[in-house]
Amino acid sequence: MGATAFTKLFKIRGGVHPDDRKLLSAEQPIENLPMPELLHIPLQQHIGAAAIPMVRRGEMVKKGQLLARSQGAISAPVHAPTSGRIMGVGGYPAHHASGLSVRTITLKPDGKDEWCDSTPPVKDPFTLSPEEISKRVAEAGIVGMGGATFPSAVKLNLRKRYALHTLVINGAECEPYLTCDDRLMREQPSEILDGVALMASALGVEQVLFAIENNKPEAQAAIAEGTQTHPNITMVGLPTRYPMGSEKHLVQTLTGKETPARGLTADIGIVVHNVATALAVHDALRHGRPLISRVVTVSGNAINQPRNLRVPLGTPLENLIEHCGGYKQEPARLISGGPMMGQPLPSTRVPVVKGSNGLLALTQDEIQAAPEMPCIRCASCVQACPCGLVPLEMAANIRAGSLDNSVNLGLLDCIACGSCAYICPSHIPLVQYFNYAKGELASRQRMQHKQGETKRLAEARSQRMEAIKKAKREAMMKRKKEMEAKKKREAEASAAAEAQV
Repeated sequence: MGATAFTKLFKIRGGVHPDDRKLLSAEQPIENLPMPELLHIPLQQHIGAAAIPMVRRGEMVKKGQLLARSQGAISAPVHAPTSGRIMGVGGYPAHHASGLSVRTITLKPDGKDEWCDSTPPVKDPFTLSPEEISKRVAEAGIVGMGGATFPSAVKLNLRKRYALHTLVINGAECEPYLTCDDRLMREQPSEILDGVALMASALGVEQVLFAIENNKPEAQAAIAEGTQTHPNITMVGLPTRYPMGSEKHLVQTLTGKETPARGLTADIGIVVHNVATALAVHDALRHGRPLISRVVTVSGNAINQPRNLRVPLGTPLENLIEHCGGYKQEPARLISGGPMMGQPLPSTRVPVVKGSNGLLALTQDEIQAAPEMPCIRCASCVQACPCGLVPLEMAANIRAGSLDNSVNLGLLDCIACGSCAYICPSHIPLVQYFNYAKGELASRQRMQHKQGETKRLAEARSQRMEAIKKAKREAMMKRKKEMEAKKKREAEASAAAEAQV
């Protein structure tokens, strides 16, 4: 299948056309950010269980060395971005809107940037079995770098449970401002395609669709040229429409198949991976390098010099801003990721993590803040919703406290893309309502689980105590019988002795 063989695309419902504002950084080549004085490396940089630290304060480590191992089926290890001394393992503000502390390893670089003896690269990774490829990807700590941060090795192992036939590479990068994937595709197409081919080998699929939005013609040209040596990979141009990068909608656009509600694309035989993830797989298998850095777009009209930076994981965001010349003006809002699905940041002290694809410093004009007004029931949000939901009704039920009704209306199928809030003429923060409701439902489920566990433990304790009491009663009865039998024997012996006398 050649790069121009794929011609048919399928229409998806909803979506919006925000100003992409990618020109701020799209022509800025990727630069290496100088190493900061301190790196703050969180143990939780992925979906699933946090990694378990393997180092202690004062210990010297080398670049690429394992700092924390994964635990459980859904987890990922963490490695040292450079050589240096471990300053401590403790709490540090998380790369999250809450700003709460998470367990973090603090590393002071020694300036040597000396590599450890990591997993040796394989001369020809295509000779590895699918299991070995997945194992090496897991050991490298690779996760989905489009923002989801799901451990990549788990997705590569889906071949064991599903009949897979297609791998889709998500190069849409549909969020405004972000250009890190665009620059990677332009600057390192051969390495990315090699990683793609290795993932296809691990999944055992024959067809690979490399999807890129049409507002990235240079990236399309670079990948199309590279596919000439990869006949099973097809570059597909996508219409520029948000949220084209949503996994399920991307698959529907390419294949016409809809993913089951709350299901996986693997249910219809398709696995989706990100461009940066493919590059990380290439680095892990070809060079034996774990995931210790990533490319981040620093943009927004409040930034002096928007750039695309290759950043060591754990670098404080303030270092990125300083390298970009600081602020033109004080930003009205700092966002991690894109403006549609990104999260507001509590401060620039928080570190870059594996899912950090963007840092935006937006002015008041860019955020277009306006007071919330009553819903006029224009149904613009219904037309914009790519999931076919009715956001206005969901929000009304959430405001009324009827969370169960919002679930019945499809709350759990919402992908929080923000299309409804973007198009709303009343400026209702619909996504915030939905996120609140999902959080509240999750909290209730945790509480119910806790109550159920408490009840189970209480019942188990009652059973244990009853068993102990029963055992004590039985022991007392046994001793009583033994004492009575002993007295009886003594009385009989005494009577026998008197009879002899």
